[in-house]
Amino acid sequence: MKTYNNFIHNDFVERAEATKIPVYNPANEEVIGQVSAASAEDAKEAVEIAAAAQKGWRKLTSIQRGDYLRRLADALVARKDDIGRALALESGKALDEATSEAVYAADITCYHAEWARRIEGEIIPSDTPSENLLLQREPIGVVACLIPFNYPVYTLMRKIAPALITGNTVVVRPSNNTPCSAFEIARAVQEAGLPPGVVNVLAMDHSTAEIVCTHPRVGMITLTGSVGAGRKVLEYSQVNIAKSSLELGGKTPAIVEADADLEKAASQIVASKTTHCGQLCTAVERVYVHEAVYDRFVGLLRDLFKQRAFGDRAKNPAFMGPLINENTRLGIHQMVQRAIDDGATLEVGGYIPEGQGHFYPPTLLTNCRQDMEIVQEEIFGPVLPVLKYRDAEEALMLANDHQFGLASVIYTENYRTAMMVANEIEAGEIYINRTPADPYQGYHAGWKRSGLGGDDGKHGMLEFTQTRLVVLSY
Repeated sequence: MKTYNNFIHNDFVERAEATKIPVYNPANEEVIGQVSAASAEDAKEAVEIAAAAQKGWRKLTSIQRGDYLRRLADALVARKDDIGRALALESGKALDEATSEAVYAADITCYHAEWARRIEGEIIPSDTPSENLLLQREPIGVVACLIPFNYPVYTLMRKIAPALITGNTVVVRPSNNTPCSAFEIARAVQEAGLPPGVVNVLAMDHSTAEIVCTHPRVGMITLTGSVGAGRKVLEYSQVNIAKSSLELGGKTPAIVEADADLEKAASQIVASKTTHCGQLCTAVERVYVHEAVYDRFVGLLRDLFKQRAFGDRAKNPAFMGPLINENTRLGIHQMVQRAIDDGATLEVGGYIPEGQGHFYPPTLLTNCRQDMEIVQEEIFGPVLPVLKYRDAEEALMLANDHQFGLASVIYTENYRTAMMVANEIEAGEIYINRTPADPYQGYHAGWKRSGLGGDDGKHGMLEFTQTRLVVLSY
């Protein structure tokens, strides 16, 4: 069992008095490691060190910062086995999948390194003769990065790479469910030779996280998490009017038209719903099926759900793995039971398996209504409600009748229908004839309660900047 200490100023700081946070394998409930909980003093020190380091980091040319990011990407690839091993144990992912996440994290790091020569300002015409208006892009300062448990390696680099290329420094708080992989990444930061204090990684409880987020030297807070967590970050940001970038809840609707390739749609939707046990922000969470093909499509889903085995992925990587913890499993099961009590039909799954591990079977619910909790609230697990509709206009209305607006999906061979939905869907993303995959050169941003700001691409990189207008008379 490994013990990890907090990473501050390019060093792993051991505190004999630090409380240890145990880390569990959700597939067998065994303790696989422990991390030192940062104290209030540790948190303040990390922010102060990051602020001091930022003064030198921002003065480097962007191409120099890009060179450091490429070195970090190389270190991530060199350490991919250690990162992947830690991630597999703490998350229940298959080892190959966890290792691939480390490589993908290196890819997005290289991508953001390429922005070094592309961070642009503007020259704006002035109303005054002999004057130019120059709009510059500048770093914000210290960024607090709050990382989720579901894709903690990729999401960590998804946030810190654009923060670093634009001249900011970071204090990272990984999820206490999956912190070990973050400290393995910290080793890569150390080995890549980044200047001390540019990246700091600390495990902490909520009260210590509040100290970081409300510190006067923190200029931005970026979070991937729940709506509740997003509301808390907005409370924190009020203290210093810190900028917030929030990717919050999702409830991806998938519309299946009568002319769709039903076998393809069913296969992809089931894969989306059962990958990492449904713990994806953009996983399909509700399906609207045209009445003409409803019975056939439900039959396809039912058969595929029955075929999807679950279990410890360390023993069989083809299994669907566990949920992250027992509270999550119980909450999902109670949601399913309430849906059944409210009139939904249980087609497959819907029970708590015996034995160790936080497993929950792929679960299919039909005869659902739009007003049901199971349709309105994020499940974040392998449970899929299915509803029937008459025409594309009704499907669009139902898809938009929602508090969330992160991703959306439509399956159709009619380009007119596809474009009508694409132009009217109330979501930050729509995928046509495929399920979501978050291309990192795009822009991953939610509407409504799904968030503020966004990640990825040019616009995600620019989230980590602020502007300065230079009024130049000559």
